[in-house]
Amino acid sequence: MQAILGVFFHFIGGFASGSFYIPFKKVRNWAWESYWIVGGFFSWLIVPFLAAWITIPDFMSIIRATDGTTLFWTYFMGILWGVGGLTFGLTMRYLGLSLGMSVALGYTSAFGSLIPPIYRDLFTSDTAHTFSSMLHHISGQLVLAGVAVCLLGIAICGKAGIMKENELSDDQKKQSISEFNLKKGLIVGTISGILSACFNFGIEAGKPMAAIAIQQGANPLFQNNVIFVVLLWGGLTTNLFWCLLLNARNRTFSDYTNKQTPLAGNYFFAALAGTTWFFQFFFYGMGESKLGNGASSWILHMAFIIMISSLWGITLKEWKGVSKKTFGTILAGVLTIVISVLLVGYGNSLAE
Repeated sequence: MQAILGVFFHFIGGFASGSFYIPFKKVRNWAWESYWIVGGFFSWLIVPFLAAWITIPDFMSIIRATDGTTLFWTYFMGILWGVGGLTFGLTMRYLGLSLGMSVALGYTSAFGSLIPPIYRDLFTSDTAHTFSSMLHHISGQLVLAGVAVCLLGIAICGKAGIMKENELSDDQKKQSISEFNLKKGLIVGTISGILSACFNFGIEAGKPMAAIAIQQGANPLFQNNVIFVVLLWGGLTTNLFWCLLLNARNRTFSDYTNKQTPLAGNYFFAALAGTTWFFQFFFYGMGESKLGNGASSWILHMAFIIMISSLWGITLKEWKGVSKKTFGTILAGVLTIVISVLLVGYGNSLAE
């Protein structure tokens, strides 16, 4: 029953993540950087603080009592993840939901599984859970096979994007994705996918805070909420700096007060997008607490996001007008990535 609940919570989190960008499509006549950072204040500051306040007794005292090393690495991983989150928004902007999510999260799944064991090989004396040991155990071989399948899936999705670009006119491509640009999208999607894996590393770095929260009587279901506060401060730092820079360069500070735009609606939809985004990790934390398997929980989370975002992409007609061959190619690519994610998750479960 615990495992079923864990999977259910991960599904809700995946649905929130796969759906969060939809409200942004309702924002009118604002530059990307303006609505992204308004949503970001809810994603990375307001809602995480409220969630921790409601679920973790005296959570700020836990943060104040935490040693500097734990806080630094949790925050720093948040900064690196913030770059991934920033380019994630650009990936959606240039590729749309189905292709963008598949590319970015495919990389996140792959690198999130490979970076920790490579780090242990190069910089620690640990002999377990290293890249070298992966080569000699069935669990590690399954993870590596999953990563290879993942890269194949990304290549298939990229092929579908090229086919779409060749088949449709510029006007057709921009009917559903106003700034469709395959080359830019694949570049930022790759950067996003690699750095977005740092979120999971940040959760691991902040585990001492979660342990204290449980000791002080917090429900284990919500233990990660105190970690999210510090981790997302890092994400806010990166995104705020970049978006304010773009506001200055593009002279878009006026967006926030421009009465020629639907101001109330724009703030509402940006806030809704940001709040929906945070719910992915609120429910991710609940799912992980039930499954008790950080690595595989992360992989399962990725699989649900890719599945939901792909369905949204089809619903929003991002592939309208393409041939059956092209549509079949993107479906094959998404399915390949989902299979790879499950392979990695199963391999991780055998190792833990």
